[in-house]
Amino acid sequence: MPKEKKRANWKKRFYILLTVNSSIVVLLTTLILWPVEEVTIPQDIDENKQPNSEFFIRTTKENLNELVNAYLDELLQGTKHRYRITLEDDVHLQGELPVFSSTVPLSVHLEPFVQKNGDVILKQRSISIGLLQLPNKKIMEYMKKYLPMPEWVTVNPKKEEIYVAVTKMDIKSNFHVSVEHIDLEANNLALKIKVPYQTLGIDSPTLEE
Repeated sequence: MPKEKKRANWKKRFYILLTVNSSIVVLLTTLILWPVEEVTIPQDIDENKQPNSEFFIRTTKENLNELVNAYLDELLQGTKHRYRITLEDDVHLQGELPVFSSTVPLSVHLEPFVQKNGDVILKQRSISIGLLQLPNKKIMEYMKKYLPMPEWVTVNPKKEEIYVAVTKMDIKSNFHVSVEHIDLEANNLALKIKVPYQTLGIDSPTLEE
């Protein structure tokens, strides 16, 4: 009887372990194959038709690093998510993605391309998520689903890129910012800032004949 009881307990533990492992495999497969919603890229619409003055500001990767990550710290405050952006010879995004009750390290290298309207498209150059072997598009789907991002930043897994609608940033000063030039290797970055006259409390200037 003791031998039969031990054999029954062993079979019971075996089936429990088999059920748990099967459930994990099914859950992981479901998460990987779960479809994501279509991505809508902001349209290039000129909403700033009021009179303004334009200023061009040149800066460095170091200065922009500090600004971007200070913004991210504010954005992620009160959440369990953490990621940072580092401007090197390319744009390096580092963070973590949740997997079950744990997290795995995320590393993405992106190449910036300035658009005519002053926005930026970050094209994926390389991407990895811990030791998991997943397609690049699937990792970017995870990024889109789990990483909190500003409303003006859109992850597009199908094109393996991130659209940064700089011109759609909501700035309290009512200034309008766009990117004029990015050359990371030469450490040369330029921004264009439009300052509406109404923001300064003055009427539109008139030219004397």
